[in-house]
Amino acid sequence: MTCAASLACAASLLLGPYGSNAAHAMSQARSFTAEESTTINLFKKATPSVVSVTNLATRRDAFTMNMMEIPQGAGSGFVWDKEGHIVTNAHVINESANVRVTLGQDEYMARVVGVDMDKDIAVLQVVLPQPAQLGPAGQGVEPTIPATMPGGNTMPRPVYPKLAPVTTPLSQDLPKVQPLCVQLSVDNLEVGQRVYAIGNPFGLDHTLTTGVVSGTGREIQSVSGRPIQGVIQTDAAINPGNSGGPLLDSSGCVIGINTAIYSPSGTNSGVGFAIPADTVRSSVTQILEFGKVVRPMLGIAFAPDQAVEALGVKGIMVLNAREGGPAWKAGIVGTSRDEYGRLVLGDIIRTVNGTVIRSSTDLYRVLDKAQVGETLDIEVLRGSSTEHVNVTLAPSDA
Repeated sequence: MTCAASLACAASLLLGPYGSNAAHAMSQARSFTAEESTTINLFKKATPSVVSVTNLATRRDAFTMNMMEIPQGAGSGFVWDKEGHIVTNAHVINESANVRVTLGQDEYMARVVGVDMDKDIAVLQVVLPQPAQLGPAGQGVEPTIPATMPGGNTMPRPVYPKLAPVTTPLSQDLPKVQPLCVQLSVDNLEVGQRVYAIGNPFGLDHTLTTGVVSGTGREIQSVSGRPIQGVIQTDAAINPGNSGGPLLDSSGCVIGINTAIYSPSGTNSGVGFAIPADTVRSSVTQILEFGKVVRPMLGIAFAPDQAVEALGVKGIMVLNAREGGPAWKAGIVGTSRDEYGRLVLGDIIRTVNGTVIRSSTDLYRVLDKAQVGETLDIEVLRGSSTEHVNVTLAPSDA
C-alpha cells in the first residue's frame, strides 16, 4: 500500500461513515439556550449606555512645570437621559469637579451637576470641548468646601460652582445611545430573581456578571455616614470599578446602582449592595431640578455614638444647636462648660414622635421619613429631668 493510500485510509477511519459532513456540522455555530439568548441580548442592548468614569487631579510636573491631569480614581456610570446626564456614585468622583467619561470608544469631559453625599449619588453631564465652559486651560473647576455644615454632619460636602449652560445640543454630537430605563419602584423585588451587573471592574470595560437578588431591605452607610435604607443585596460579582454601574433586572431596566461590597480583601465575596432605584430617582430628580438635594434637618451637631456609649448614655447627645436653626429656636441645649471649666452635657435626645432613639442611625431613619416644615415631638433628657420640645424641621440648605 502506498503512503498516499495509507493516509486516505486513516482519514476515512477518523471521519467515520459521515465523512466531511460531520466535520462541517462541528464547525457550525451552536445554538444558545433561551436563558443564554436573554443574557446576550440584554448585554448588547444595555452596554452602549454604560460608561466609564474617571476623576482627574491636576498636578504640576516637577520637571517641566506643566499642568498635568492625573487619574486618581475610576468607576462606572450609566446614561440617564438624552441630554447627556450620567448617574454614578458620589464616591467615584471623590469631590473632584474634573471628570472624564468614556462613552463607547470616545472620551468626553463632564461637569458635575450635583451630588447627594447622603445617598452616595452623583449626576454628571457630558460637555463638548468648549473652553468658555471649563476652567483655566480646560482643567475644570475645583469645588469649594464650606467650613461648617447643616445638620451636624461630620463630613464636608463639596459645593460645585454653577457652570454656564451648554449651548450646543448634546444630542447632535454625542453617539446615538438610548438612556437605560429605570424601574419606578423595587418594592416588588423577590429574593431569587435574576439580576445583571455591568461595569468596569479593575479597568476592564463593559464586564457583565450575573446573579440573583440575595436580600432586600438592607442598610449600609453612605460616604457621609448617613444610612442608606432599602438597599438590594446581590451575589452578582461586584469589584472595585463596578461602583456607579447599573444593576439590571431581566427586562434590562435599572433596579439599583452597584455601590459596595462586603469583603475583608476588598474584592468580590458574593455579597454586593446596590442603592435601590426609588432612592436613585428621588435624588437625581432633585439634582437635575435644583442642583442639590434638600432634606429636613434639626440643625444640631451631636457626639459620635461611641462617645455616648462610653458615658453610659443611651440616645443622641447634642453638642451644639446652630443659632437660628430649628433646634435652637425650640430651646434644645448643647454641651458647654461651666465657670470652672467642667463639662456640662447637653440635651440627650431619647425619642422622636414616640420612636426610641438609641443611635444616630435611628435619628436619620426618622428624618428620612419626615418632611420640611413638619413639627416633631422630641423627648430630651436635660440633667436629671425629662422634657418635651416641639421642633419644626427646616430645609438642609437653610
